Amino acid sequence: MNSVALLTRCGLLAAASLLAGFASAAAAQAEAPAAPPPGRVEARAARIAGAGPQIDGRLDEAAWQQAAVITGFVQKHPDEGAPASARTEVRVLYDDRAVYVGARMYSDDPASIQAPVGRRDQPGESDQLLVSLDTWHDRRTAYTFGVTAAGVRLDLYHPGDREEAQDWSFDPVWEARAHRDSLGWTAEMRIPFSQLRFNRGASQRWGLNVKRVVPARNEESYWVMVPRNEAAWASRFGVLADLEGIRPARRIELSPYAATAATLASTAEPGDPFTDGRDYSVRAGADLKAGLGPNLTLQATVNPDFGQVELDPAQVNLTAFETFFPERRPFFVEGSQLLQGGGAGYFYSRRIGAAPRGPAPGTFVDRPDHTTILGAAKVTGRLPSGLSVGALAALTAREEARTFDAEGGTFRNVEVEPLTAYGVGRLQQQFGPAGSTAGVIFTGVRRELDAGEPLARLLNRQAVAGAADWNLRFRGGEYELRGHLGASRVDGDSAAILRQQRSSVRYFQRPDAGYVAVDPSRTSLSGYAGGLGLARNSGKHWLWETSVDFASPGFELNDAGRLASTDEVFTFAALRYRENRPGPVLRSYSVGASAENGWNFGGVHNFSTVRGIANATWTNFWTSSFSASVDLPALSDNLTRGGPLMRTPLAWATIAQVGGPASAPTRWHARVYYGRAEEAGPTYRVSGGVSVRPGPRWQLGVEPNYVHFAIPRQYIGALPDGPERTFGRRYVFSHVGLTEFRVPVRLNYALRPDLTLETYLEPYASSARFTSFGELAAARSGRVRRYGTDGTTIEPQPDGSLRVTDGAAVFELPDPDFNVRSLRSNAVLRWEWAQGSTLFLVWQQDRFRERPGGARVRPWSLGETLSTDGDNFLALKVTYWVGM
Repeated sequence: MNSVALLTRCGLLAAASLLAGFASAAAAQAEAPAAPPPGRVEARAARIAGAGPQIDGRLDEAAWQQAAVITGFVQKHPDEGAPASARTEVRVLYDDRAVYVGARMYSDDPASIQAPVGRRDQPGESDQLLVSLDTWHDRRTAYTFGVTAAGVRLDLYHPGDREEAQDWSFDPVWEARAHRDSLGWTAEMRIPFSQLRFNRGASQRWGLNVKRVVPARNEESYWVMVPRNEAAWASRFGVLADLEGIRPARRIELSPYAATAATLASTAEPGDPFTDGRDYSVRAGADLKAGLGPNLTLQATVNPDFGQVELDPAQVNLTAFETFFPERRPFFVEGSQLLQGGGAGYFYSRRIGAAPRGPAPGTFVDRPDHTTILGAAKVTGRLPSGLSVGALAALTAREEARTFDAEGGTFRNVEVEPLTAYGVGRLQQQFGPAGSTAGVIFTGVRRELDAGEPLARLLNRQAVAGAADWNLRFRGGEYELRGHLGASRVDGDSAAILRQQRSSVRYFQRPDAGYVAVDPSRTSLSGYAGGLGLARNSGKHWLWETSVDFASPGFELNDAGRLASTDEVFTFAALRYRENRPGPVLRSYSVGASAENGWNFGGVHNFSTVRGIANATWTNFWTSSFSASVDLPALSDNLTRGGPLMRTPLAWATIAQVGGPASAPTRWHARVYYGRAEEAGPTYRVSGGVSVRPGPRWQLGVEPNYVHFAIPRQYIGALPDGPERTFGRRYVFSHVGLTEFRVPVRLNYALRPDLTLETYLEPYASSARFTSFGELAAARSGRVRRYGTDGTTIEPQPDGSLRVTDGAAVFELPDPDFNVRSLRSNAVLRWEWAQGSTLFLVWQQDRFRERPGGARVRPWSLGETLSTDGDNFLALKVTYWVGM
């Protein structure tokens, strides 16, 4: 099967979803939004003839006097319902190509205006003006365009009817400027219609809200203030009327790029034929964005490059479960919320382009660190009927590793990742006056695998999953009934499906789990998942939530999505009381309690947690919180990693946090965690952070973190010839003392909002000492029979391993102690040298050292990372935006 056919086959599901969306929306294409409720405030835009205002932030064009003034702002913070402390005047103009916003923000103390310079979408503690537009007039979604007093642009998308529902990946091409004077400050914006989505119509009525932020007073005021007790946003907007004769613009944007990169290794291993420590590359590609009518947008990328993306943090993972990291690649971040749904993690975009997984044995191996994305495309948008559409298709290349066998002097090429196609389709329909939704999501993965090849025994050949979800809102969104129901199926070689059965996600090989069993002959695996929850999200004082979720043992999402474990039934209940009315000591506070319980499909109670929490905001705008939790004894079906059930200990933990005002020029927070478990010492974590501005263009942030974990039962391995009470195997555990130090440091400099230098440094040191080795005494017990007692012996060997004798049985255990240090750093110079066009100059460095033994790291161990050898990565990337 060729690449095009494979991509087409896997993308059928996403295409079918789109066609279904077009069909369901066709009948509603001409529907207009309902008239606003009585009493909804209204503003009027003024049409201008000729050239629009020059965007310099000064409001000195006569055209601004044509527009009606929007004023009468009301505080939400700190004094809800009170008039804003200073007057704000906003005017809206438009022509055939764009909408213009001009604003005057008065201040009785202009010297108090905070205007630090930063990069786009990073306002910091600055004075801000934000304009939110519900261009669909669906009273659920909105675009927000903002500018700070220093001229830093802000843009985001609200996919749901809450101000906190924010998608910062929205990245349109538009203009904004600000200017300060003796009266306060002014701002101008130009937002092209090509960057907005709205329905066709001779006369437009959009939802509108305007927000002003005054950090010197910790004040947020709105044209339409939504009370803090209400869970709403766009549904409460006012109306922007008199938008006559405008049409959705056909949007075509092309962004070609060229990039060059160099990797310089600190050392080159003698005899390695693949590298001398230097590697150079040149790449080119392009991104395309095109409007498919007024409501949908096609985005495509060919040979994408993500060299400017920040490295993931260093981590030590002692569990059997995969570590998931956030997506940072721009193509996959933008509009990602339109591809999420179903209640579980059906789509995890970092699967696309991940590191190849196939083995490649050899004395020296040159293997790619990621899979090449040959191309990807997605369609997103919202139809007039209220149907949101998202679909994505991607094709990744077949990857090979080169190996060299020094003994035989032979070279080989080994396939480590097959040609793979991915498809995702998502539809969500909004309905009802409160903005209820119902949706479906489908995902598919298809790999080009040859029967009998090693990769066919490792990876699933095909994976499909789908789900329906709903969120029914009552009484204006005060109550929500949420739910989801889905299913999955994976197919492949019997060896690959055997790996799925025995993986940490489900452990079918558990000897005391009578309801599941390993079947080596299976060539497919299927399962289902679902959930139902009811919540009260808004109200003066009392809020609550209750839910149940489940996933069957055969449920599997990890080809296109993310799933840590399955075979579970999870219940959750929470109750919270809040007070938002300021008092003599506290501005607001809340107290709450929750309970969580989990069972597997065999009816075994796996965990039970009870938690209490209190939060407060003080009159000086400091914040604090305290929580306490108790984990009750239960039976774990994954501690023995495929072995029998094991009792978990009683454990408890407390967390205390405190932080300064979020709007202060110097921001800080501190957090302390302390907990204990039966038969274990204390676990504690101390962390904090401080962000300071040495000058208006500089920002320094430091977040030190220290943690010491005392783990009473850390899994080491399973050995044969065990007693009958543990089903003939020995399940070996130990105590672990794990210590970590981490100090992320960020130093940013902004010459202008469109020219910034950002640097990041993260020294990291971690060590672990494994002691008190032993084996599980009996199934369903929590007792570990320690080696060196009860007639057993344990002795260290010269190579660091441990020899254990138990009667006639003699076996060895590896030495798992470790001591590692790493230093990850990068610097990114960004220059938006033309509208929508950017130059990136990137430097990254990754240093790593591992020492034998588990000597405990100390704070000064972080300084030793500076002398650790590391690799350097340099890249130059230039993009050019062409709007047509």
